Amino acid sequence: MVPYVAITDDIVVTVRPVYLDGRSDLMARKFVFGYLVRIENRGVDDVQLLRRHWIIRDARGHVQEVEGRGVVGKQPVISPGAAHEYNSFCVLETFEGSMEGTYLMERASGERFRVTIPRFDLRAAAN
Repeated sequence: MVPYVAITDDIVVTVRPVYLDGRSDLMARKFVFGYLVRIENRGVDDVQLLRRHWIIRDARGHVQEVEGRGVVGKQPVISPGAAHEYNSFCVLETFEGSMEGTYLMERASGERFRVTIPRFDLRAAAN
């Protein structure tokens, strides 16, 4: 798994995508990609992840946007020096695509800011 990294305001987001061959179906044009996300707080304040915004593109140029509260049902608070990790997945109708986006974070002071999720490539059978 190739890591993709972005740093915004002392928050490091690392994504490692993987093609899930066992869950994919070539004949049905269903290509399933998993990804592990690690969000590390290198700052001096607690931060809470409030929302996510994803932009998902397939090889045909179709764009899907996904927005919502937290990640996988959680709005984690990440202390200085700590990290939060989670796994998720997406399904494309093409062999390739990409994902990128932002997290809306909030510091203990109430200040809100956006953190970049790096653009990462999705490629069937690339593991």
